Amino acid sequence: MKRFISINILMGLLLLTGACKKDYLQRDPITSITTENFFNSVNDLDTYTNGLLNANLSSGVYDDIGSDNVIAYTEGSTLESMMMGNISVDNATTWSGWSQIRAINMMLENTGRVTGDPVAIRSYIGIARYFRAQNYIRLMKQYSDLPWYNKTMQTDDPGLFKTQDPRSLIADSVLADLEYAVANVTDKMGNKTRVHKWVALSLLSRFCLYEGTYRKYHPEINLANDAQRFLERAASAAKQVMDSGIFSITGSGAVAYRNLFISTTLNANNEIIQWAHYDQPLSRGNNTHIVLGAYWGLSKSLMETFLMKDGTPFTQIAGADNKTYKQVFENRDPRFAETIATPGFEPTPGTNPYIMKPTTGGYDQIKFYPRDPSLRQGWGLNFTSLPLFRYAETLLNYAEAQAELGTISQGDLDISVNKIRARVGMPAMTLTQINSVIDPVLSSYYPNVSGANRGAILEIRRERRVELACEGFRGDDLKRWYAGKHFADPAQGIYLPQLGAFDTTGDGIADIAIVAKAGDAITPIPGSTMPADPSKVVRYSLDDSKVNFYLSNGTSGYIMFKGDRDNNKQFIEPKYYYYPIAKQQMILNKNLKQSIGW
Repeated sequence: MKRFISINILMGLLLLTGACKKDYLQRDPITSITTENFFNSVNDLDTYTNGLLNANLSSGVYDDIGSDNVIAYTEGSTLESMMMGNISVDNATTWSGWSQIRAINMMLENTGRVTGDPVAIRSYIGIARYFRAQNYIRLMKQYSDLPWYNKTMQTDDPGLFKTQDPRSLIADSVLADLEYAVANVTDKMGNKTRVHKWVALSLLSRFCLYEGTYRKYHPEINLANDAQRFLERAASAAKQVMDSGIFSITGSGAVAYRNLFISTTLNANNEIIQWAHYDQPLSRGNNTHIVLGAYWGLSKSLMETFLMKDGTPFTQIAGADNKTYKQVFENRDPRFAETIATPGFEPTPGTNPYIMKPTTGGYDQIKFYPRDPSLRQGWGLNFTSLPLFRYAETLLNYAEAQAELGTISQGDLDISVNKIRARVGMPAMTLTQINSVIDPVLSSYYPNVSGANRGAILEIRRERRVELACEGFRGDDLKRWYAGKHFADPAQGIYLPQLGAFDTTGDGIADIAIVAKAGDAITPIPGSTMPADPSKVVRYSLDDSKVNFYLSNGTSGYIMFKGDRDNNKQFIEPKYYYYPIAKQQMILNKNLKQSIGW
């Protein structure tokens, strides 16, 4: 029986691809296109994989929502709802993403008929297998065990209703797909927005690091004895990218770091392995302007992770716990001021400085915020390009894998982490020192780290958190390290020594006041003076039910949030590392097993 390609899928493939040829558009009507008359030429594979690219390619991430880096997120998150006890088997959403896997398998089943350059055919097969791996990685992070499908399933196929295959089989199948992609996808990068060999290697390294550390730190899956194989491949895949000589940490100073996240094009940047292009003429935009004070803030925990400029921990300086908003920015790692809005930050250079938002904790994100106002024109109308894979992550993958394997050397640090630090003028990481003098704050944050390389693992985790902040990695990192308890940490923002009016723009003139009651007189905090027009001071009253925060010590202390105080959030291990299989799904397929802990 002939199988017709889903009209919706194929319509999406045709509309989204920019590589369709006129002769293709003159073929049979859409309703008569079948697998028998479509998958015949290399051009057909090009058309189909272009559609897969648009359907599966990440649009780029510019936040760490749902992790300990982000606080006061007004929209909430699935994980937060879970920690509040609001998600159960009865109301869980059904798992999704299978339609894309089916579309990929449909192509793979039909490539045997394609005529043309065998090298090109294998490259397109590799791209399809890359996207199948990408989809399964996403699902595995949610559910662990999954049904593995490597062919299109018909409604009468008994395999459609099988139970889940074990995580070990899924991971090995993903690994096989990515290894095929690495071996066969073209190494020609073009404009670096499509999948090429170096993208496949980057995902291979990212996945293997995730799986290797997940197996090492998660006793409930009982796979620790097979963690080393994945860690070794994480390191070797990263090293293949490093040894290519194609990529490098680009530029010098904080501005070079900033430009990775606010530029209109990233194609010429040697640090970029793959990027997402946003372009006004193509009506393709993003929402990067919302990172600044719109929906969330960044955490005190993230703020404290950034080192001092001399490479010493912020938490070890005198009076660290009582540093004010302006004081915490003094003599810090230059990446700190490219991640969190400093006093005096101008959203548009040459205009009025930004006034921080205590309603989001005071540490407002500026990483990814477009500086050029012509590139931020409203909802979905920002036109800065976003990195998808960048070389700095590859270097961090390599360093972490080597540290977890127990084989890291000073030479390994010098070709990885220290290249990243050198760009912004931070001191080099020295293996002897970090393994002999362990930061007690990091040690208590990750108590399950042990061994001779404990200090190296901890400091590489610090470097990863700092360098990749707000790029979407932090939640996955906490999960793979079995550090999920930090998802439930009560969020904290800036420190205030007392109630009153204070300056947040750096000019000494108060622009915000926090008082106990609506009618209280405003007294400036030492170091700030009242403006000539007191009405210009933005006032927040702690007794106002619409004010979402309070101070940890009542009339002083850290900004904290009523939502955290009033909702008993808890992260139950290992249960909350997984999402439940919806009851509806288990009724449809009685062979399914419920997720771990549920």
